Amino acid sequence: MLPRRPFAVPACLLLFALSGCHEGPGEQGKASAAALVTTQVLAPTDWNDTLQALGTVKAHESVTLTAKLSEIVEAVHFQSGQQVAAGQVLVSLRGNAQQAALQEAQAAFGDADALYRRQRELAENQLIARSALDTLKAQRDAAEARVRQMQSDIGDRQVRAPFAGVVGIRQVSPGSLVTVNSTIATLDDISRVYVDFQVPEAELATLHVGDAVAARSVAWPGRTFAGTVSVVEARIDPATRAVTVRADFGNGDRALRPGMLLDVALLRPQRQALVLPELAVVQVGRESFVYRVKPDGSVERADVVLGNRHDGKVEVRDGVKAGERIVIEGTGKLRPGQPVRDAAAGEGGRG
Repeated sequence: MLPRRPFAVPACLLLFALSGCHEGPGEQGKASAAALVTTQVLAPTDWNDTLQALGTVKAHESVTLTAKLSEIVEAVHFQSGQQVAAGQVLVSLRGNAQQAALQEAQAAFGDADALYRRQRELAENQLIARSALDTLKAQRDAAEARVRQMQSDIGDRQVRAPFAGVVGIRQVSPGSLVTVNSTIATLDDISRVYVDFQVPEAELATLHVGDAVAARSVAWPGRTFAGTVSVVEARIDPATRAVTVRADFGNGDRALRPGMLLDVALLRPQRQALVLPELAVVQVGRESFVYRVKPDGSVERADVVLGNRHDGKVEVRDGVKAGERIVIEGTGKLRPGQPVRDAAAGEGGRG
């Protein structure tokens, strides 16, 4: 039997194995653990504080026309969609009996007034007692009051436009019965219109009467309507933490109609600000933060205070400074302390 010889391990393999024992697993995975992200160096940029909101157009004046009493319609004096003047008679209600009563009351007043005038001349010459003249004057005044009452009753039988405007689709016809609650038509003064919209409470100090407003409607593609802020509500809505702002718009061509939805922009002068893409901001409840890249290549959480947003960007008012590098893409799986690698590093990064 041949004697067993010990198995010889080549020295090179032994040295390789020993050298591998000195390299920890953390150092092997460090490069692979670096998250691939896109970053941006913060720098002041031109920014416009335009506030966007939605609002519904309302007429400068608007009313639903109704009758003051129940009666048969005698005549309709307008057409649907017609422009009418203030005080114009729109509907006349039947009132033959009242007209006859008015004529009777006017005749009675004429007789009482003539008698009073004759007796007043006699009283001035002391031919009749003063008390008799006072009685005649009371009778004349009562007759005059009767005339005014009858005129008022007849006036109630005429429905007039309380202001100039455009009447809507008429709801009555001659011969129909109208009641106190019957709708005759709508009347809107749309020579000027207004829009109420909500602005966040944080912007209250920047709101002023007279601020410029621009609005757009899907009904008029490519057209912008210019207006101004006329009222800033005195109260804040505790539910929405917003204030209601009213803007007035000239509407000479009647392009804007009541009920139309407008995209309203409250215009502000351009200024310098720190701006980031909205995707760079992480929202957790009411907290907002970004990932800031530290000098060692890892990231840290930076809580921020945000301003206005538009066109996919947001102003950062506090929490970061110009010159700091912020992760703008790839924040989904990041954690504080995690190393990152800029996807655009080969191109010099994003400035």
